Amino acid sequence: MTWEVRPVQPVDAAQWRDLYSAYREFYALEPSSVVVDRVWGWIADASHETNALVAVDTNGTLGGLAHYRRFARPSSGTTGLWLDDLFTRPDLRGGGIGRILIDAVSQIAETEHLSVVRWITNENNDTARRLYDTMATATKWVTYDRAVEL
Repeated sequence: MTWEVRPVQPVDAAQWRDLYSAYREFYALEPSSVVVDRVWGWIADASHETNALVAVDTNGTLGGLAHYRRFARPSSGTTGLWLDDLFTRPDLRGGGIGRILIDAVSQIAETEHLSVVRWITNENNDTARRLYDTMATATKWVTYDRAVEL
């Protein structure tokens, strides 16, 4: 199957919502239409830092998504691209969608002369890590989250 990667469009809203909801379910996040709607609002707002690419087949069916944003890197005095979310429909995994989405994000970074494309994944996500290990270098950095009361 042939896939085109392009920025998400308003016509993609329903399919994107399904994909993003499935992504949240995959990571055992509480279902929330509020969160899904908020993130769609960010993506639809050209002034917001969050951007989205989708992989689309010739019938207009979305097979995957990638959310990304720029981030400052004070240690090097450069800007990088952070790949926040990457998701491929489960029935299409292993077909190259994740690879072409990462390649597309990397092409954006190259075009904009950004210094790195960076992302994290769950240490137990063996399927994704098999792909990532062929495309990037795992770092020595450990990630911490400190909850903040809202």
